[in-house]
Amino acid sequence: MVKKLLAFGLMVGFVLSMMAAAPAIAKERHPHIKKAIVELKAAKVELQTAAHDFGGHRVDALAAIDAAINQLNLCLQYDKK
Repeated sequence: MVKKLLAFGLMVGFVLSMMAAAPAIAKERHPHIKKAIVELKAAKVELQTAAHDFGGHRVDALAAIDAAINQLNLCLQYDKK
């Protein structure tokens, strides 16, 4: 039990010392929005290269993807600080 507590204490101390020593890393702004843009672009390619038209919804889906990507890019433009 004492060995486990000592090992845990050493591990916590190591982690805390590494956190204090590490330089502050700038947190990426809006990672989910940026990831959504990447995923939407991938979905667009998938729709464009599909062998069927998804019951007639492909054209509308592609237009919606383009609109969504455009709106997300506009959001990011207005958040520059």
